[in-house]
Amino acid sequence: METLTIHPENNEQMKAIKAVLKALKIPFDQKESPYKHEFVKKINEAEKDREDAIILNSDEDVDNYFKNLKSDVQD
Repeated sequence: METLTIHPENNEQMKAIKAVLKALKIPFDQKESPYKHEFVKKINEAEKDREDAIILNSDEDVDNYFKNLKSDVQD
């Protein structure tokens, strides 16, 4: 049999998952995270910041980015 690892994003999801497992009579184990809540929060914020980031990998990317900024300002 396989084992699943589930990563609920909030307490509401955790409660729903537990309710479904109990209703289906599926045994489960619950373990506390080895990470402090503040640490996990910082990691999640950093990942969100990265998603919103603009990545410039080359001099050409930098030049194009600033050209586009200039044309947006002049319009």
